[in-house]
Amino acid sequence: MELVKCSNLCKSFDNKKILDNINLVIPRGKIIGLLGKNGMGKTTLLKLINDLLTPTNGEISINGEKPGINSKRIISYLPERTYLDKGMTISQILKFFEEFYEDFNKKKALKLLKDLDLDVNVKISKMSKGMQEKLQLILVMSRDAELYILDEPLGGVDPATRDYILDTILSNFNEKASVIISTHLISDIERILDEVIFIDKGKIVLTSSADELRTKEKASIDEIFRRKFKC
Repeated sequence: MELVKCSNLCKSFDNKKILDNINLVIPRGKIIGLLGKNGMGKTTLLKLINDLLTPTNGEISINGEKPGINSKRIISYLPERTYLDKGMTISQILKFFEEFYEDFNKKKALKLLKDLDLDVNVKISKMSKGMQEKLQLILVMSRDAELYILDEPLGGVDPATRDYILDTILSNFNEKASVIISTHLISDIERILDEVIFIDKGKIVLTSSADELRTKEKASIDEIFRRKFKC
């Protein structure tokens, strides 16, 4: 059974159509790049899958069920914006995640924090935006989830840390899980992608195996994307 299935999915705000007739299947065991320019519907699609928005038309199924309590148990979601309580320390955040999520692996989180030299006693308010984004990613990837949804996970971190984050993504999910990464930093992530989805003006305009697309077009995913969406 497919992990995620979108059928004729549409979403409008104030009569403006943001997503238009999305038909999409997300299999298990894949790292998938959701690629598109800003404002093309990427975040809206991810929020619909995560049950943070309701479709205007069409359907979504997660493990064969509509999004809801059961899907939230198996999805680990990294939103585009920081959501952490800035009055808490990292240690307090870890305790909260451990109590709230049955699948949270505190031992894994502590190792990743140590690798990125983050002190568990520091308050969130004392951390830079980039450090907060590192922490959020660590929290998300330390869950033993079936679907990881990462919305612009690399935006606020330096290039060296990006490589570490990508390796963390690669090494922290199993063959039954999948990762959806929404980003415009395509050259930074394409080395880990199994599949790509191009979205433009609320429509899926291309889905492909990353390797097959590179072979067919004799170019990198970044180059193909730039050609297709040239201004």
